[in-house]
Amino acid sequence: MKAQGELFGLLLQRRPPSRLRANDVIRIDGRLCRVIRVSECSAVVLVNRRVREFTTRFDKRVRIQPSPVIFRISANAEAEILNRKAHRKRKQRNGKEDP
Repeated sequence: MKAQGELFGLLLQRRPPSRLRANDVIRIDGRLCRVIRVSECSAVVLVNRRVREFTTRFDKRVRIQPSPVIFRISANAEAEILNRKAHRKRKQRNGKEDP
């Protein structure tokens, strides 16, 4: 019986708050990145490339948006998470119910 209680306790443990999650926006090397998916060992991150602007031989300005770059980082990487809100602690009632 004791082993089952320990196993149940392991299942209820929460992930550390610094672990990346899908749809997090993070900052790496001063550039904004979006986390697409996260597994046990890695996180897939999408980074948009910079817009390339140049002038053609006929003096026409052209802007090209290259396709984004996808790469993997550790799921526990220490990156600045920009869109995650801090969880507030809930107030506990003193056993009294309001009418």
